[in-house]
Amino acid sequence: MFRVLVPIDDNEERARSQASFVADLPDAAEDVEAHLLFVFTDGAGSKALPAELQRFNSAERVASVRRAEAVLEAAGVDYQLLEDSGEVAEDIIQDAEDLDVDLIVLGGRKRSPAGKVLFGSVTQEVLLNTDRAVTVTGG
Repeated sequence: MFRVLVPIDDNEERARSQASFVADLPDAAEDVEAHLLFVFTDGAGSKALPAELQRFNSAERVASVRRAEAVLEAAGVDYQLLEDSGEVAEDIIQDAEDLDVDLIVLGGRKRSPAGKVLFGSVTQEVLLNTDRAVTVTGG
Protein backbone atom coordinates (compact mmCIF):
# COMPACT_ATOMS: atom_id res chain seq x y z
CA MET A 1 0.00 0.00 0.00
CA PHE A 2 1.30 3.44 -0.98
CA ARG A 3 0.43 5.96 1.77
CA VAL A 4 -0.05 9.62 0.90
CA LEU A 5 -0.60 12.62 3.18
CA VAL A 6 -2.68 15.39 1.61
CA PRO A 7 -2.73 18.53 3.78
CA ILE A 8 -5.77 20.57 2.74
CA ASP A 9 -6.19 24.28 3.44
CA ASP A 10 -9.34 26.32 2.79
CA ASN A 11 -8.75 26.79 -0.96
CA GLU A 12 -11.07 24.56 -2.99
CA GLU A 13 -9.07 24.67 -6.23
CA ARG A 14 -5.83 23.64 -4.50
CA ALA A 15 -7.70 20.83 -2.74
CA ARG A 16 -9.14 19.61 -6.04
CA SER A 17 -5.71 19.73 -7.64
CA GLN A 18 -4.11 17.80 -4.80
CA ALA A 19 -6.83 15.14 -4.78
CA SER A 20 -6.70 14.84 -8.59
CA PHE A 21 -2.95 14.22 -8.41
CA VAL A 22 -3.51 11.43 -5.90
CA ALA A 23 -6.35 9.95 -7.95
CA ASP A 24 -4.08 9.92 -11.01
CA LEU A 25 -1.33 7.92 -9.31
CA PRO A 26 -0.81 4.46 -10.87
CA ASP A 27 -3.39 1.95 -9.60
CA ALA A 28 -4.67 4.55 -7.13
CA ALA A 29 -7.98 2.79 -6.49
CA GLU A 30 -6.22 -0.42 -5.52
CA ASP A 31 -2.86 0.64 -4.11
CA VAL A 32 -3.17 4.15 -2.61
CA GLU A 33 -4.23 5.03 0.91
CA ALA A 34 -4.76 8.78 1.24
CA HIS A 35 -4.81 10.72 4.50
CA LEU A 36 -6.51 14.10 4.11
CA LEU A 37 -5.30 16.47 6.82
CA PHE A 38 -6.94 19.74 7.80
CA VAL A 39 -5.11 21.82 10.40
CA PHE A 40 -7.13 24.32 12.39
CA THR A 41 -5.01 27.38 13.15
CA ASP A 42 -5.49 30.12 15.74
CA GLY A 43 -8.92 31.62 15.30
CA ALA A 44 -10.27 28.51 13.58
CA GLY A 45 -9.64 25.85 16.20
CA SER A 46 -11.66 24.60 19.12
CA LYS A 47 -10.26 27.38 21.32
CA ALA A 48 -12.00 29.95 19.12
CA LEU A 49 -15.47 28.48 19.57
CA PRO A 50 -17.64 28.66 22.67
CA ALA A 51 -17.97 25.27 24.39
CA GLU A 52 -21.58 24.77 23.22
CA LEU A 53 -20.51 25.12 19.56
CA GLN A 54 -17.34 22.99 19.61
CA ARG A 55 -19.20 19.91 18.36
CA PHE A 56 -19.70 21.78 15.05
CA ASN A 57 -15.95 22.36 14.63
CA SER A 58 -15.12 19.66 12.13
CA ALA A 59 -12.97 19.41 9.02
CA GLU A 60 -15.94 17.73 7.34
CA ARG A 61 -17.66 21.12 7.31
CA VAL A 62 -14.85 22.74 5.30
CA ALA A 63 -15.73 23.09 1.59
CA SER A 64 -12.19 22.38 0.36
CA VAL A 65 -12.09 19.13 2.34
CA ARG A 66 -15.43 18.05 0.89
CA ARG A 67 -14.11 18.88 -2.59
CA ALA A 68 -11.03 16.69 -2.10
CA GLU A 69 -13.17 13.88 -0.69
CA ALA A 70 -15.47 14.00 -3.73
CA VAL A 71 -12.53 13.67 -6.14
CA LEU A 72 -11.06 10.71 -4.25
CA GLU A 73 -14.44 9.01 -3.88
CA ALA A 74 -15.14 9.36 -7.60
CA ALA A 75 -11.77 7.73 -8.34
CA GLY A 76 -12.34 4.94 -5.82
CA VAL A 77 -9.35 5.92 -3.68
CA ASP A 78 -9.49 4.94 -0.01
CA TYR A 79 -8.99 7.90 2.28
CA GLN A 80 -9.16 8.91 5.89
CA LEU A 81 -9.88 12.42 7.15
CA LEU A 82 -7.61 13.73 9.90
CA GLU A 83 -7.87 16.92 11.91
CA ASP A 84 -5.19 18.72 13.85
CA SER A 85 -4.66 22.15 15.32
CA GLY A 86 -1.64 24.36 15.78
CA GLU A 87 1.30 25.09 13.53
CA VAL A 88 0.50 23.83 10.03
CA ALA A 89 3.99 22.87 8.81
CA GLU A 90 4.94 21.20 12.09
CA ASP A 91 1.69 19.21 12.11
CA ILE A 92 2.20 18.10 8.51
CA ILE A 93 5.74 16.91 9.21
CA GLN A 94 4.74 15.15 12.44
CA ASP A 95 1.69 13.47 10.91
CA ALA A 96 3.76 12.32 7.95
CA GLU A 97 6.17 10.68 10.41
CA ASP A 98 3.45 9.18 12.57
CA LEU A 99 1.62 7.73 9.55
CA ASP A 100 4.87 6.67 7.86
CA VAL A 101 3.64 8.06 4.54
CA ASP A 102 5.50 7.57 1.29
CA LEU A 103 4.52 10.95 -0.16
CA ILE A 104 3.25 14.35 0.97
CA VAL A 105 1.12 16.16 -1.63
CA LEU A 106 1.03 19.90 -0.96
CA GLY A 107 -1.05 22.52 -2.74
CA GLY A 108 1.28 25.33 -3.72
CA ARG A 109 0.41 28.95 -4.17
CA LYS A 110 2.27 31.80 -5.78
CA ARG A 111 4.14 34.00 -3.35
CA SER A 112 6.75 36.61 -3.97
CA PRO A 113 10.19 36.10 -2.41
CA ALA A 114 9.41 38.99 -0.04
CA GLY A 115 6.11 37.37 0.89
CA LYS A 116 7.91 34.15 1.81
CA VAL A 117 10.36 36.02 4.02
CA LEU A 118 7.73 38.15 5.72
CA PHE A 119 4.98 35.58 6.17
CA GLY A 120 6.79 32.25 5.84
CA SER A 121 5.79 29.41 3.62
CA VAL A 122 4.30 26.13 4.76
CA THR A 123 5.50 24.48 1.56
CA GLN A 124 9.03 25.77 2.04
CA GLU A 125 9.13 24.69 5.69
CA VAL A 126 7.87 21.20 4.89
CA LEU A 127 10.32 20.80 2.00
CA LEU A 128 13.26 21.82 4.17
CA ASN A 129 12.31 19.80 7.25
CA THR A 130 11.13 16.40 6.07
CA ASP A 131 12.91 13.43 4.63
CA ARG A 132 9.70 12.29 2.90
CA ALA A 133 9.04 12.70 -0.79
CA VAL A 134 7.01 15.86 -1.46
CA THR A 135 4.98 16.83 -4.51
CA VAL A 136 3.64 20.36 -4.88
CA THR A 137 0.59 20.73 -7.12
CA GLY A 138 -0.60 23.99 -8.64
CA GLY A 139 -3.78 25.82 -7.80
